[in-house]
Amino acid sequence: MSRKTVHLAVYDAYADWESGHITAELADQGYEIKTVALTPDPVTTKGGLRVLPDLTLADVRPEDSAVLILTGGELWDEGDDLAPFAAAARAFLGAGVPVAAICGATAGLAREGLLDDRPHTSNVSFYLDATGYKGSAHYVDTDALTDGDLITANSTQPEAFAREILRRLDVFPPEKLDAWYRLFHDSDPTAFEILAS
Repeated sequence: MSRKTVHLAVYDAYADWESGHITAELADQGYEIKTVALTPDPVTTKGGLRVLPDLTLADVRPEDSAVLILTGGELWDEGDDLAPFAAAARAFLGAGVPVAAICGATAGLAREGLLDDRPHTSNVSFYLDATGYKGSAHYVDTDALTDGDLITANSTQPEAFAREILRRLDVFPPEKLDAWYRLFHDSDPTAFEILAS
């Protein structure tokens, strides 16, 4: 694999709409999207789509990845089933490889201790407080936030989540990135001409 490979974590009832913008755009820009699950068995998304994973988490190495994307889903709050993904996020960050977490996945990172000492966001501050984490002083009430190699976002902002990943991977120059966000988030038709140029 090359560094152009994006790893998208998949698990039952994951919030498939939270990764739709970013995986489509990265695929369009030449990245290879690989789905990663805990086992090779198919998973069913929150939207009812059946996904056959490309890889198991045990087969993924940070050095083979451009970014690890973790979406939300009830399983993040229903026990420790997804804890291996949070542990993988720790390994990715330790290797200097970006990790992007939205919605419930931010709670998984909080439980792993990855948000204790760095700026981050999530759905709302008290959602993360319920994890017992020690990072509440670093919580920022915003749509999406990048702190070095860590991207966090709230559940209502898949476009802002995608924008931060696109920025971190340096996919577009600033003017095109701004136009991309204005087109998909704000429905600004004037942004299309900039993107098409």
